[in-house]
Amino acid sequence: MFGILERGAEGIDIKQDWDALGMRASQSCTTVLDGAVLAPERVLTEIPVGPSPDPVVWGIFGCFEVLLASVYTGIADRAIEVSVEIVNKRMSHARGASYATDPDIRWHIAEAGILRDGVELQLRQLSSDMDSVGTVHEVQHGARWFILFSGLKHRATETARQVVDLALRSTGGSQFRRGSELERLYRDVLAGMYHPSDNESVHAATAKSLLGPIPTD
Repeated sequence: MFGILERGAEGIDIKQDWDALGMRASQSCTTVLDGAVLAPERVLTEIPVGPSPDPVVWGIFGCFEVLLASVYTGIADRAIEVSVEIVNKRMSHARGASYATDPDIRWHIAEAGILRDGVELQLRQLSSDMDSVGTVHEVQHGARWFILFSGLKHRATETARQVVDLALRSTGGSQFRRGSELERLYRDVLAGMYHPSDNESVHAATAKSLLGPIPTD
């Protein structure tokens, strides 16, 4: 059952318990429902558990996954920007040149850019496909929509983690200090593994779509 509750309604308690490793500014505190009433007129839809073509479920899941992919791709973008700024300023005493001219450093940053570009193109395409729904140019994905949504989120978050890792490798040990922007991005990007759909559910759903369900007998 999907419906709308007003945040300040009776029976809703928001705990001030957000003390996470990263994304500290998001304040995603625990919400407890205890006797909260969902009025019949506030019910949006009621369906069986699981993926559904219901527009409410499709809209919530699709928008959430694509927006998550966008956020983490943005983290990857910023990690690349910061690493480029740093290596252009840092000088190698042994080589007498900036780290931006070091072949290994260049390889790390190039690999980060290649990874980021691949996800960004996927993100733009699936967003465009979503926007086409209900128009004369509608793209038809049918039952594969949910696999595409969760797959994009999975690839975007995993790629962002790889990109931030490469950025740290290319910029030196000073970025390991608390307070550096890359240190914060590293802590923030780790949260991607916990947002739904997680690694296990993405693979289980994709396996089911390709191989069928596991026989119960």
